[in-house]
Amino acid sequence: MKKISILGSTGSIGTQTLDTIAHHPDSYKVVALAAGSNVGLLVEQALAFRPSLVCLAERADAEAARLLLPAEIKVVYGEEGLIEAAAGGDADVVVTAIVGSRGLPATLAAIDAGRTIALANKETLVTAGHLVMERAARRGVAILPVDSEHSAIFQCLNGERRKDVKQITLTASGGSFRDRTRAELSGVTVAEALSHPNWSMGAKITIDSATMVNKGLEVIEARWLFDLTYDQIEVLIHPESIIHSYVEFTDHSVIAQLGVPDMRVPIQYALSYPERLATPTERLRLAEIGKLQFREMDYDRFPCLRLAFECGRMGLSAPTVFNAANEVAVERFLSGAITFLDIERVIETVIGQHTVSSVPDVESIVEIDAWARRAARSI
Repeated sequence: MKKISILGSTGSIGTQTLDTIAHHPDSYKVVALAAGSNVGLLVEQALAFRPSLVCLAERADAEAARLLLPAEIKVVYGEEGLIEAAAGGDADVVVTAIVGSRGLPATLAAIDAGRTIALANKETLVTAGHLVMERAARRGVAILPVDSEHSAIFQCLNGERRKDVKQITLTASGGSFRDRTRAELSGVTVAEALSHPNWSMGAKITIDSATMVNKGLEVIEARWLFDLTYDQIEVLIHPESIIHSYVEFTDHSVIAQLGVPDMRVPIQYALSYPERLATPTERLRLAEIGKLQFREMDYDRFPCLRLAFECGRMGLSAPTVFNAANEVAVERFLSGAITFLDIERVIETVIGQHTVSSVPDVESIVEIDAWARRAARSI
């Protein structure tokens, strides 16, 4: 039985991870749950799965949860509590599903503790891929991707020699506005942006899908996960989200991973690897779908993806700035402070104000991240 710690248990990935675990009670045991501020749902999850520890972001929320939970469940809070949830206890696998760059210190702590990482937090590798992958290699820790695209690439590469890889292609649904021109994006509402045609995701990642920032973050993440150059990574719009990504080899053979768009499949594969278990998801029936569509990526239509490639190629501090500026811009859009098209304007302006520098440690990443956030709020 594998012991699982989930960071971000009340979010979209976290709740789907628990649903996956519930279907295999003899295979998994939840030992820690960490959430932000959703006390009610965290308490409900803790009572159902009986972890030994739960964590909330703020002390007041932790005290409220403590009153509702049995004494044998330890309640902690803040960054120290999050690190304890990740690295304390005896978890075999830590699912990192916290949205944004907040999950970096806890992920590094889990690696230092020798935990297998089921990575659902792409910002960790975007901001600190060099640190995370080097430390994981030194500790002999496996980083197993949870994102459907990276899980697809991971599966396609099983049993293959990396030197035989010519390139990988990450598929993109195109997001909420994939069929709109740029002129038609003026004045779109938050509700429209949050209406994703294929996937059930949290608010931040759904907005990122609409701007194609999410695919840009995935490009940078793929560079680190699979040790590729940016010239070896392509993006293709695939509206049906059936082919989750594919690999082309030097002999021009292509291996793809297909399935219905349901995050429980890549989540479970990361938990059960190298085994495969049955899932409650639907089977893929290609005859019923009939046909699949593909479109070349238009970097003028989706400038945020272009910016992501540019920042990835610049390296050093540039991806950190890209990610931090986007996080603030998305927050401001969701609150109604800026328009949808302002998101890309904020990101590009902050990148233009930044002088790229080295980020040799977490402290320097935190400093540059904070600068980028201040700059993004001032625009």
